[in-house]
Amino acid sequence: MSSNDYRNGLWATTFAFVIWGLFPLYWHLLKQVPSDQIIAHRIVWSAVLLFALLFLRERLAWLRQIRSVPRTFWMLGLASLVIGFNWSLYIWAVNAGHVVETSLGYFINPLLSVLLGVMVLGERLGRLQWLAVGLAAAGVAWLTWQGGRMPWIAIGLSTTFALYGLLRKLTPVEPVAGIGMESLFLFLPALGWVLWAEAGHGGGFTGSWGWGTLALLVASGAVSAVPLIAFTYGVRRIPLSVVGVLQYIGPTLQFLCGVLVFREPFGMDRLVGFCFIWAGLLVFAVAGVRSARKARVVERI
Repeated sequence: MSSNDYRNGLWATTFAFVIWGLFPLYWHLLKQVPSDQIIAHRIVWSAVLLFALLFLRERLAWLRQIRSVPRTFWMLGLASLVIGFNWSLYIWAVNAGHVVETSLGYFINPLLSVLLGVMVLGERLGRLQWLAVGLAAAGVAWLTWQGGRMPWIAIGLSTTFALYGLLRKLTPVEPVAGIGMESLFLFLPALGWVLWAEAGHGGGFTGSWGWGTLALLVASGAVSAVPLIAFTYGVRRIPLSVVGVLQYIGPTLQFLCGVLVFREPFGMDRLVGFCFIWAGLLVFAVAGVRSARKARVVERI
């Protein structure tokens, strides 16, 4: 892999995590819309955008190419289910007032990505990296004990997004075409849900939500598709362990949104658990810097 590919992948993945980190601000603007309808509109409008882009660029050649390789076709189908669940849980959690717990999920996510890299891709971890994973596990255990329940929102978000990253890394397909195929799997169910809602079951797209809300729903297609394209572009050009480091950006911004903007409660009991996880991320970042320095020294030799 060339240095340009690595650099481009790094910037694309960073961009994706910054946008995702600011997502709570966007979805909060749509709080009057039921979460299930936000999700359905998000899928429909992102699919429309992607289909238009792909059709203008290469007509239906992208679809024929993907369908000619059954393994790629079904891997993208599985990825669509995983990311669809992730989107659904995330939007519901944000608009139900659980932004801080969503940030916890994405703080845990990098370390799950690392573990998947070890278990599936054969990547190796050093002692510091294993220490980081252990600290994060201790943080989750503390939060579970203090809260009297498993932080299921955080676990669900971290698990599904780590699996999605792995599936896309294992699927050799161009990013926009891959996202387009995922959208195609989800499009008809989402469109059916939108039409059902508009037929007198709580939908308000035809008038009751206001023009500002309608514009935000339509724009959610681009807001959803662009960072996902950037992520899938980047994740195939940089190691999964580097993706894990960059993922600190998103949850940090989400956490700040939850505490500083939405004023969600954040007492000492939660702070202790988060400190374990932050310590794990810091240790992992130090390990990543050390590995990068060693790699540069080897290249010079």
